[in-house]
This record gives sequence, structure tokens and C-alpha cells, in this order.
Amino acid sequence: MTLSSRFSESPNARSKSITTADLDTHGILNRHSTNHPSFQVGVSEDKGARRTMEDAHSFVVDFDSIRGQGFFAVFDGHAGKHAAEWCGNNFHDQLLAQIHASPNLTIPDLLNQTFHAVDDQLSKMCEESDGKIHSGCTAVTAFLRIEDSAGRQSFLSAVPESPPSDSPLSSSILNDESAAASAAVSSSESIGPEVGEGKSPKKRKDKSKKKTLSGSRIRNAIKNLGSGSSSSKNQLGSSSPTSPSGSRKSSGAGVVVTLPPEGHRRVLYSANAGDARGVLCRGGKAVRLTYDHKGSDKQEAKRITDAGGFVMSGRVNGVLAVTRSLGDTSMKEFVVGAPYTTETELCEEDEFLILACDGLWDIVNDQGAVDLVRDLVDAQAASEALLKHALDQHTTDNVTVLFVRFKHPRPGGVRRMEVDDAGLMSSPVRG
Repeated sequence: MTLSSRFSESPNARSKSITTADLDTHGILNRHSTNHPSFQVGVSEDKGARRTMEDAHSFVVDFDSIRGQGFFAVFDGHAGKHAAEWCGNNFHDQLLAQIHASPNLTIPDLLNQTFHAVDDQLSKMCEESDGKIHSGCTAVTAFLRIEDSAGRQSFLSAVPESPPSDSPLSSSILNDESAAASAAVSSSESIGPEVGEGKSPKKRKDKSKKKTLSGSRIRNAIKNLGSGSSSSKNQLGSSSPTSPSGSRKSSGAGVVVTLPPEGHRRVLYSANAGDARGVLCRGGKAVRLTYDHKGSDKQEAKRITDAGGFVMSGRVNGVLAVTRSLGDTSMKEFVVGAPYTTETELCEEDEFLILACDGLWDIVNDQGAVDLVRDLVDAQAASEALLKHALDQHTTDNVTVLFVRFKHPRPGGVRRMEVDDAGLMSSPVRG
């Protein structure tokens, strides 16, 4: 595939056009569901004071053909549009391929593998382009998943049917064997950042050693679209035959939507690399779900110096202000793609989620953003209000805001991955 066919000719990053459906989206990228029972999405963006727009975004309603699931992401590009534009159009495909290829891995591990697979794909494109594609992007992603108390999807009683060509699991992923092979990242690296070529990352204390999946196994798993069961935090295996099963509904376009039974919990998994940020509003209070990876952060600076680099004036090797990103191939030894992840079981107090690039967060803090839009019921109006505030306060960057308002969340708590002194992620703890 040539560069001209892979990317738009515009100097601005182009996200897929937003469309609208009454309810069923058929899994199509950036399609709103106006009468969705679980959440509402709003997206607003502007290039601000910059000459070009290097941000991209993506969302999928009823992700993986399960009613109530959702994928949401914002990608903030630098040194060009290509990394952000590619991620906006393809990251969700990569995640879905990982979910079906490794159904027994936890969602944080799958998110980590997806970040690594995307990072590898961007590096491959850089090499194929003879350096014409050298950009990078920060990323904040969120996956709203429907699961039972054991962290499984026991209501899935049948193997998912193959989605149409324009659904999240696109033919480009199924046919790209090199991307599938590169996705086989050892789960022993699941959360901690890479610390340089030839060095092994520090392991989490509670992680058991797991085998790296072979490329052929991944390709076969993708071909078969998994076994119908997803990841588990505690015990794995097939669904209990006595577990309540969800019903299946044909939504047209060859897509069968699974309707989970009542009583299942909704868990919001987030992952970020760089300073794109995700903030949850819980009972009017801002709860940050992400971690800002910047050169000014002491833990990140130590990781970089331990790997042989340096931080000058808050920039990695005097160049890049963020310490983690997707792409940036020439600096990959220091600017890693390993994400920070959180896991949040939604409760009735959880009102909405804000995903945005630093063009917003440079202007307003977490609580200020929550206070600004809490009374706005419409998700699109809320995203527009946050964008307008950033522009009115003269942000110097591109701005992209993705706003998700939840409807009737389930009770629960919050778990997050803590960062140790070496910049690695420790075991999740209840918060």
C-alpha cells in the first residue's frame, strides 16, 4: 500500500467522518447512536493557533458487537500528522484483533499489547517510507466493557460472527500478517516501560510468567475470531453452562449484536502514553484515570537516564517534551510506547468521561473541566463547551475533546495501576 493511498493528502490529520444512526451502528467507526441505552458521545476539535491540525480521534459504539460496550480515543500528533491519523483510523482494529487473538489475557495486558503492536506498525511504516513518516503521537484510550463479577463475558454463548469489511475488525488487519506477528508481545512486559535495547523490563511483583504467542497462533486465532470468551482477572476457562446468556440481535449489514443480560457490571479500562489525559466525573469530583508522561516527571526522567539518554529543559535528549508516545521511531530507545492503565468499575455516581489532548489540559485542570460541563446533559454540547473554553483562553495547541456521558452505570469501585520509583507499574490496588 502506497503512502498516498494510506493517508489523506491534506496537511491536516483526518479522522473518519462522523455519521449517525438511530440505534445500531453496525460497529462502524465514528458512528453515533442517538438512542443508545448506555452512553452518549460528543466530539469537538480545532487546530487552534497552529498552522495545521495534527490531532485525531475515534470511537466505536457497541464495540465488538456487544450492546453497551464502547471504544474511545484521542491521538495528539507531533512532527507531522501521520502517526495520529493512522492511529485514529486503525487503533480500534488493532485492539479488537488482540482481544480475539488472546481471549484469556486481561484487558490491561491486551491494551498494553495493542500499544506495542501499534508502535511496531508505525516504526515499520517509517522504515518503508525512507524517513518520510517520522512523526509520533500521544494517546489516551478507553474501553468500556460489559463483564461478570469474575471479569469474564459468560453471556457469550457462541463464537462471534465475522464483521463486515467496514466494521472495527477490518480486512487490513486480518491480512496484515506482519502486524499480527508484531502484536505478539510477551505479557511479562504488560505494564512496565521498556528500558532500552538489550535490557529486560522490571517485572510486576504479582505477575506469573506467560508464554509469548507465536505469529501463527495469532493469525489462526484472528481467523477463527476467538472462542467467544474474553479476559479474566482471577480465573480463566469456558463459561459456566449455568451462567445467564445474553440474547443476540441482528442489526443489519450482517452484524449480530449481543444483548447482555441485566446485572452485569460495566468496567472502564483506560490506557495512555504521553500527556493526553482521561478524567472521570464521579459524584461531581474529578478522578484522573491517566498519567502524564513528561520530561519534567522525576520517575520518567530516571527511566530515560537509566537507558542512556538525558533530559534537558524538560525535553528528552533536548527534543521531545513527552517521554512516552506511539511512533517517534528515531527516539524509541527512550520515548517508549508502554501505556499506563487503569481499571474502573462504574457506579451510579459516575456521570461522564473526558478524553482530551494537552491543548485542553494546558488551559484548565481536571476539576475545572468537570465543573465547566457537569450541568450539560448533551454530550456534544459538553465537548463544544470545553473546546470553546480552551480557545477563549488562548491555548497555543490543537484541541480535541471526546466526551462520554454515561446512562445508569452499575455500582462498583476503582482500581488503578500505581507507578513505582523506576517508572514501572505495580499491581492494581483498590482506590
